Parts: sequence; C-alpha cells; structure tokens
Amino acid sequence: MLRFLSRPIERFRIKSADRALFAQLKEILGFSPKNIELYKLAMVHRSASFILPKGKKVDNERLEYLGDAVLDAIVADYLFERFPNQKEGFLTKMRAKIVSRTSLNQLALSMGLEHLVKISCGSTNSHKNIYGNALEALIGAIFLDKGYQFTSTAVINNILDKYINLDELQAVETDYKSKLIEYAQKHKHTVVFDTQEDNPTPSNPPRFISKLVYNGKLISEGTGSSKKEAEQQASMLGMEQIDELN
Repeated sequence: MLRFLSRPIERFRIKSADRALFAQLKEILGFSPKNIELYKLAMVHRSASFILPKGKKVDNERLEYLGDAVLDAIVADYLFERFPNQKEGFLTKMRAKIVSRTSLNQLALSMGLEHLVKISCGSTNSHKNIYGNALEALIGAIFLDKGYQFTSTAVINNILDKYINLDELQAVETDYKSKLIEYAQKHKHTVVFDTQEDNPTPSNPPRFISKLVYNGKLISEGTGSSKKEAEQQASMLGMEQIDELN
C-alpha cells in the first residue's frame, strides 16, 4: 500500500519488500531515493490502479503531469546551454524531438523501466506510451523527493547525456507536414495551416507563425524564418498532440 497517500510519513524507511525496487532505482538513476513511496507510485499505470479505503484512486497520472512540466523546463535549459548560438526555432525543434512520445518511450526502455512498471495484462497493446509516461512520472517523483536542481542534474547526467546523441538528433529530418496530411487523409480528418509573417519590418529578419487547425480545432503553433519551417514545426508539435489523444 502507498501509505503516503493516506497519512503523512515522518521517517522514510526502506521496508524489506521495497529493497529490490530501491536497488533497481539506484542502479537506473545513479542515486538513492529518499521517499520510496513516490517512486512506487510513479510505476503504477492506470490499468493497474487501485482504490484506497477513502475512495482515492492510485496511479501515476498526476506524477506524469508534473514530470512532463519539469522535463520540459530541464530540456529547454539543457539545450539553451549546449547551443548558445542557435536560434529559438532550432531549440524548439530539438526540444520537441527529445520530449516526443517516441523518444520518451525509447528512453524508458533504454533505462529498463519496462521491468518496473505495474500494468494490467494486455495493456501494452492498447496503451503504447506506457513507458514514456512512466518516465515522466518518475521525473515528477524525483522532483518531489529531491527538488528541481537535483532533478535537473540527475536527468541531464543520467538520462540525456547517457542516452541521447545530440549530433545524431540534429541530423534527423522528417517531413512532418507530409506525414500529418497523410495521416489526416487516412482518417478523413481536415488539416488547415494559417501561416502569417509576424510583424514584418525592414530592420527585422523574417519570422513566420503557423497555426495548425486539425478537425476544426487549433492544436499547435510553429515559428520559423520561412513559411515552410513554421509549418513543419507546427506539424511536428501537432502530431505530438494527436498522438496523445490516441
């Protein structure tokens, strides 16, 4: 039972039943967790959720929400420091590649999280982002357990630097707009790009903003120094939103 959800924990002790998980987390993360209950919760997919006596549902979705925001901030800072001469469009594109569902799922598998996540039988077939979501929940747990600065250092040293090759990631180019249009046509959905130049003046370099309206709903915005670049970025971010809904 995840006791911290029903009553405060005054001292964080590792029970014998949790020692194996503690050792696995220490091996994966490179540090010793303090509040093991947070990490246990991070590994509970909603398909394996349970209800506490007072009716509270227990799964990792709230930690996933928190971890998503924390990871975005960490990756933004990480790229800002490593590419001091690159513009906003490049940084946004690189961040989107790192935090994409595909990337997070692969990172989680590289870390071995599939051996820790609690799921119901058959859920991996219907919930393809289980492991990437668990990684975000794990980052949320680290944040609550250790604070932002510790989490940032741990994520950069033990995940980003360890498993992501930035040079290779830069070289990955995908025609996101064509993929999006192909997907929409297959499912008989509508796609509209509203692309405008943003406050053009002779003294400023051109900057375009593209709004992607999918099935009548605005789902993403992209920016770039050209119309094509802005629409590609909007398509990439839009596909992430569509993937979240599936």
